[in-house]
Amino acid sequence: MENDFEIYGGFAGVYDEFMDNVSYDEWYDFLHYLLEEYGKEKGSVVELACGTGEITKRLSGSGYQVTGIDLSEDMLALAREKCQDEVLLLHQDMCELELCGEADAFVCAGDGMNYLLEREQLFQVFQNVSRYLKKDGIFLFDLKTDYYFREVVGNRTITDNREDASYIWENSYDEAKMRNEYLLTVYKLVDDERDLFERTDELHYQQVFPVEVVKEELERAGLVLKQAYEAFTGERPKEDSERLYIAAAKR
Repeated sequence: MENDFEIYGGFAGVYDEFMDNVSYDEWYDFLHYLLEEYGKEKGSVVELACGTGEITKRLSGSGYQVTGIDLSEDMLALAREKCQDEVLLLHQDMCELELCGEADAFVCAGDGMNYLLEREQLFQVFQNVSRYLKKDGIFLFDLKTDYYFREVVGNRTITDNREDASYIWENSYDEAKMRNEYLLTVYKLVDDERDLFERTDELHYQQVFPVEVVKEELERAGLVLKQAYEAFTGERPKEDSERLYIAAAKR
């Protein structure tokens, strides 16, 4: 990675508070719809970049046998508080995945794949999924698009102020590299009596991968792109689609 900051360290503790505008039920409903579309009404699911476990706990609640993978120990600690004991949570880099057996499905929702910065990292993840995905399994993941970073986020600075925490989110999008850089400064209340806040700075990068690139790297890893969808509508991607879902399977 290109930064010297620990991502989702200080931000992890306030992540859910600031993500309260995200409709996780809608996100999960669409993901669950795709799982069922590909015949995965039950079975084992590995969630890559599971974060604080909002999707993880919903998968488990629907009866799936779930393994959650994340690079941040702080995010996993929050996921552990939400998930049932039978959910296995592993502190791993999805580029260096090690599992004990195969799974019926792999999923990755909420920008996890955009945090891979190079095509080779994308290939490594696809190769790992191919290694552990059952022959009739399905791999579902989302990706933010170039349109989203150019037109929605752009070079904006976004702020949010709450009673016990606040953040400043400074974006910079390099259209040539198709890479977004954002500096996230978080202030979290640590001493109410003295009105003392702790500051944390995190530098994040997210990369856009066009569908053509995704298809090529899937094929190199022994997978095939089944379909690309516009998020939440299920329609074919359009020029102004902000988020896509990709369905892939073994060749």
